[in-house]
Amino acid sequence: MEPDFRRAMGWLHTWSGVVLGCILFAIFWMGTLSVFDIEIDQWMKPATRLPPAAQALPLESFRPLLNEAIAARAPFWNVELPNDRQSVASVHYRSKSGAVSHDIDPVSGHVLPDTGTLGASGFIFPFHYTLHIKLMNLGEWLVGLASMAMLVLCVSGVIIHRKIFAEFFTFRPRKQSRRLLLDLHNLSGVLGLPFHIILTFSGLTILGAAFFPTGIKTLYPSPRGYFYEANSLSFLNTKPGQPGAPVVSLDETFKQANALWGGDRPETVLVFNPGKTTGRIAFFRSTEQQVVMNRDVVAFSSTTGELLSHPPAPRPIIRAQRFLSGLHFIHFHHWALRWLYFVLGLGSCGMIATGYLFWQESRRARQAGTFGFRLVEGLSAGSITGIIIATLAFFISNRLLPPGVHILGTERAALEVWCFYLVWLATFVHGWLWPRRIWVNQSIAISVLAVLAAVLNWITTGDHPLHTLSLRYLWPVGGMDLVLLTGSALALLTAIRLARKKQNATTAPRQPAGKTA
Repeated sequence: MEPDFRRAMGWLHTWSGVVLGCILFAIFWMGTLSVFDIEIDQWMKPATRLPPAAQALPLESFRPLLNEAIAARAPFWNVELPNDRQSVASVHYRSKSGAVSHDIDPVSGHVLPDTGTLGASGFIFPFHYTLHIKLMNLGEWLVGLASMAMLVLCVSGVIIHRKIFAEFFTFRPRKQSRRLLLDLHNLSGVLGLPFHIILTFSGLTILGAAFFPTGIKTLYPSPRGYFYEANSLSFLNTKPGQPGAPVVSLDETFKQANALWGGDRPETVLVFNPGKTTGRIAFFRSTEQQVVMNRDVVAFSSTTGELLSHPPAPRPIIRAQRFLSGLHFIHFHHWALRWLYFVLGLGSCGMIATGYLFWQESRRARQAGTFGFRLVEGLSAGSITGIIIATLAFFISNRLLPPGVHILGTERAALEVWCFYLVWLATFVHGWLWPRRIWVNQSIAISVLAVLAAVLNWITTGDHPLHTLSLRYLWPVGGMDLVLLTGSALALLTAIRLARKKQNATTAPRQPAGKTA
């Protein structure tokens, strides 16, 4: 019975990975980059590369932008204040023509030039959990399905590997390709097993409301009511109100919130229904010093400054959910843990990639040329090296496209996204049409494009690594360039090794007929 059960788990492990591995790699790749989304934003938005201010700006310095939102009849207006990861403030509101965002100089309070990009926080991070498929929330459902498959892969992987502890210390780089791939797959899987399980489970927890709406509909009259209570935003459940009402001083209301918090500062200031009689001013307490994403919000009437709500400590079940959310989002500012997440995320990508490649190597002799094998071969190329190439094309287009450019009515930010998708599609086509040297060629492409992105950053902004690494506030930009150059070197070494193996396999003498090894 035990061998049959293990064989069944092996079948489940293999086909769960083959069918959903392409989605899983995209999720983990974009999630890994999202660990440093704010730092990548600074690389993609040169205007925001400013030293931090010695003294915080008064909140009233944002009043002109608040008045803009009131004139545009925006339903909300908010400002994200500077912290140790970003020195600039960011203002957001929505007008009839769409979302409006401004980056603010932390010293002068002036609006910085708009570089016209979604950046990592606007494109890479949402891709991680929605795949940018909005139709009927299909993207979130695909992410949920792939996440469930990831948990199945973790459990079945533990079952089929009886010597899991020994495999943690087993790595034979000079063995044949299939054995090397299996060792890498086992090593990355065992080393990152707690990370895979915790991050996958916490991600499912965060999206739980989308996957299990029945319970919410039973307890709440609308999904909005659940959202308000779960995030301590009940003060938003109010009538539209009449326009023409004044908005009290932001600084004066903040003094009251500051007193309630014992001197802590906010990370976000929200004005809901600005300029209306039912307007609200809310201050969100900073959570950068803790794992739990507490929604400690103090809300006031925007017309009178009267304190409306200061929610009590959350119930244990809500606190547990916010702890899992904090583990997943890494809002806490701990650089060693952030780098650990990044490295483990890359390890997860490596585990998925080596699993795909091992499946191909173990079946190449028997199935090469068949429709199913060619399909998986192209899918694996596009979903592994292909999405990396597309991401680098996204970065390169950010450095090459001039500000304010429009092509066929398409704005600059959309052009960057189109560049990503067109290049990504091309890598799939490349994998299906020319499979013989796909891994060598796409590894070379990664190496060249990564260097090109770093060089273009130097040429277009003047910020070369020696300069950026000498100034503390430019470390994110220098770190981005170093990661690009390191990735380029690793991709080049991979391409050289793969080319040598392919050449050795081609020139190896064939065994005389009639003899066996």
